[in-house]
Amino acid sequence: MTFITSTYEMHVKNHPEKIAVYTENEAINYRDWQERIHKTANWLTGIVGKGGKVGILLPNGIPFLQLFAGASAAGLIAVPLDMKWKRSELEQRLALAKPSIVMTTKALAQRYRLSHDEVLIWEEVAEDILDAESVMQAQADEKTLFYMGFTSGTTGVPKAFVRHHQSWIKSFSSSRNNLGLSGTDHVLIPGALVHSHFLYGAICTLYLGGTVYLQPTFSPRNVLDWMQRLPITVIYTVPTMNEAIAAQSIQMKRPIKIISSGAKWNEASKNKIREQFPNMTMYEFYGASELSFVTYSHDTWNQEKPMSVGKACDGVRLEIRDANGNEVKNGMIGKIYVKSPLLFAGYVQPNTDILQTLQDQDGWVTVDDLGYLDDEGFLYLVGREKNMIICGGENVYPEEVEAVLLSHPDITEAAVIGVENRYWGQVPVAFIQGDVSKCELRKLCRDQLSTFKVPKKWHFVEEFDYTTSGKIARHALEKLLPAEVGQH
Repeated sequence: MTFITSTYEMHVKNHPEKIAVYTENEAINYRDWQERIHKTANWLTGIVGKGGKVGILLPNGIPFLQLFAGASAAGLIAVPLDMKWKRSELEQRLALAKPSIVMTTKALAQRYRLSHDEVLIWEEVAEDILDAESVMQAQADEKTLFYMGFTSGTTGVPKAFVRHHQSWIKSFSSSRNNLGLSGTDHVLIPGALVHSHFLYGAICTLYLGGTVYLQPTFSPRNVLDWMQRLPITVIYTVPTMNEAIAAQSIQMKRPIKIISSGAKWNEASKNKIREQFPNMTMYEFYGASELSFVTYSHDTWNQEKPMSVGKACDGVRLEIRDANGNEVKNGMIGKIYVKSPLLFAGYVQPNTDILQTLQDQDGWVTVDDLGYLDDEGFLYLVGREKNMIICGGENVYPEEVEAVLLSHPDITEAAVIGVENRYWGQVPVAFIQGDVSKCELRKLCRDQLSTFKVPKKWHFVEEFDYTTSGKIARHALEKLLPAEVGQH
């Protein structure tokens, strides 16, 4: 049987003393890691029972990874929970997930005022877990559900979704074949494990037999310090991290592979990083919670086709369709459809165990992203259908306007949303993080965009709110607008 922890036994046979997980306080070799996962799986099975859900509300560290891997090996569903959520946000997601237990720390239980019977305190049970039986019979297979996450919530209303082991195992193959990852890699995970990009990076590394270097919180200085002191070969990032790392102005000539996801990485930032890491290999991929990997791009493609998000990953098929569901010619904008073995199992219907799948009768799925393919098979994202602004009958894609704004070297972040307007229907409004004038930005847009695409209002912010997947939370931006913005 194949599941996401099934290769640990092979790693123990081949290199038992090799470090599996390294943190600033602890390093665990593969022999001890496998034993710890077996004990955790057995302990959880005794507490939760078959098929239960394990909520994980813990900071970055070995306990988080241990519980996730242990629950997965036991055939249970792990439910990572975000420490940055407000109490109401946590309660909302707990109501969706209905976990059998929630593992947390004493401090977090007090902060969130968690007093339910199903809440367990890590400090009180950690020793019990290590006393559990270390021999484990496999409880999972590739069709077993193992992971529940929540959509990014850019609309403010999250959905719970689940994955089975096979979807990540197929993704691990894509990471090996398309991103060139292997068991010899030393992989730095500087972001929160509740973010699927970083959790996937850690679990994939362990599946392949590499070493995970796990930091408690993101700090660009600590990232660069570890990269200088330790044999790091790969780092998982999101674009905001890349900006922060580039701002440190420390050059490193050692070869390094950067795997970035979460949002489109703008060209100015890429160039800064290239100067900083002249021997860097840069990978980006486009995907979604529901889809996993869809396309990937590397340095050569990035420079030849900077606006593209790359080509389809191994085993992934792409089609662009019109509003009637018919496939369109290359170069024409339409809705992106994906057929892939990497897909999620479905959304969890509230208050039921019923899964809502997105696949049509032929196995194709869309998350309503819009784009087009060129004649060489490269995919170009235009935007999300739900983000599209209709201004005076013309379609405005916020992502297109944002790409122009982000080409300015003094802009750190930019977001464009549509605001209701009595005359135009909707007008584009821009939110900017950076040190630049409205006049300069207006001219930049007028030089590169049709008049109707140029933002009608400009708002400068100190920082943006982000979803757990590293994207700007668009639903939060409207709250920052004065009432008169939408007036003609």
